[in-house]
Amino acid sequence: MSKSSATVRIGSGSGFWGDAMDPAIELLEKGELDYLCFDFLAELTMALLQRQKQKKPDAGFVPDAVQFMKAMMPIAHRNGTRLISNGGGVNVRGAAQRVRDDAARQGLKGLKVGMVEGDDLLDQLDAMRADGVPFKHMESGADGFDEIRPRVVCANVYTDASGIVSALEQGADVVVAGRVSDNALYVGPAMHHFGWRYDAAHVDRIASAITLGHVVECASACTGGMSSRFAEMPNMGRVGFPFFDMGADGSAQIGKVAGSGGRVDAFTIKEHLVYEIADPRRYLMPDGVADFTSLALTDLGSDRVRIADVRGAPPPDTLKLVIGYEDGWIGECMAFFPWPDPYDRAEKARQTMLERFERLGLKADQVHFDFIGLNMLHGPAAPAIDRAAANRLPEVGLRCAVRTRSAEEADKVRRAGANLWIMGPGGTSFGTPIKPRPVVSLWPTLIPRRYVHQTVQVLEA
Repeated sequence: MSKSSATVRIGSGSGFWGDAMDPAIELLEKGELDYLCFDFLAELTMALLQRQKQKKPDAGFVPDAVQFMKAMMPIAHRNGTRLISNGGGVNVRGAAQRVRDDAARQGLKGLKVGMVEGDDLLDQLDAMRADGVPFKHMESGADGFDEIRPRVVCANVYTDASGIVSALEQGADVVVAGRVSDNALYVGPAMHHFGWRYDAAHVDRIASAITLGHVVECASACTGGMSSRFAEMPNMGRVGFPFFDMGADGSAQIGKVAGSGGRVDAFTIKEHLVYEIADPRRYLMPDGVADFTSLALTDLGSDRVRIADVRGAPPPDTLKLVIGYEDGWIGECMAFFPWPDPYDRAEKARQTMLERFERLGLKADQVHFDFIGLNMLHGPAAPAIDRAAANRLPEVGLRCAVRTRSAEEADKVRRAGANLWIMGPGGTSFGTPIKPRPVVSLWPTLIPRRYVHQTVQVLEA
């Protein structure tokens, strides 16, 4: 479709780092898309990628992002589809250069790769703090940022779609960004296609794009994945990823490729509409504010759902900055106990572990046990354990997780777990001992928008 066409078709090619590639290729090949967008990032991902980059300077991007582009650029080039991802992580330039080089090796001469930077504010933290930015924890209200400052490893702000729009305006066939908001991946191409601007005339239309981006950003999560009606969802191993056809007025139809698995109906869309939101009347994003209670949702049948009449508000004056910092270590171990009396065996193992911790002089901030099959998922909300019933189960597992200040202390947990191999109850089964791992905690805060400046550069194969 040309930019002057009445509608634009935008597809979802990934919902997370680790998502399947084959549904994205199916959508790219059969979906007649203008754009295919890929969300690879979660909040903790940026801290993990930053640690990788510290060890290896040319790392720091999502490897899947490069592999997905390598596989899909020839198809997209043939079909006239433009690809957009946030897989640049904390090394957007490195990812974009790899994508450009892969395009050249595939003979896609002249293909343009746009890179959008500006979300990494690690080097600006001290200057902002000196300016009086409080960095108050937006969830707990804590003011203790200065205490964690020496342990900070990353600081990435959720940016709007303006960098993506700029890259598309400069002719980019592939856009690689960092920590843009998840739905900005979809807002950007809609704004570019229709020529929308951040002004009063387009507030509701941008709010609609935010809403649609929110619905499809997790890919199969709106085509049957994670559904409470999981038993009704057909062929989820061959699930189709979603796309939407949007008009210039902001209304749209969400669908999937005919013959693909899963389902699109009013309920699957509603299930994801309320996913990870706070106030449904004010869904705050860098590009604007969407009112999910204003929209009209119509099930059209045949895996099509229409969304229209979304209302919204202008972009907020502040943006969310997620700061990652080193916060100790986790030591962990796991064991499983068979019938008869599996719960009694697990309880005895727990007691033995605590005695080993005492003998080893473990210094821990927190010691936590889960009985797998009884309370691991629900924790304190799980029903009280009925010992007689638990002992009739075929098996019960025990997981121990301990938070410490050092790797040496965390390693004592691994050792104590290994001690159970002989000290533990008869019939105990084990997996491979789990190595200690560092903890990266997050400090989300709000900062004035004026500190954020996106930059765009286009590389040509």
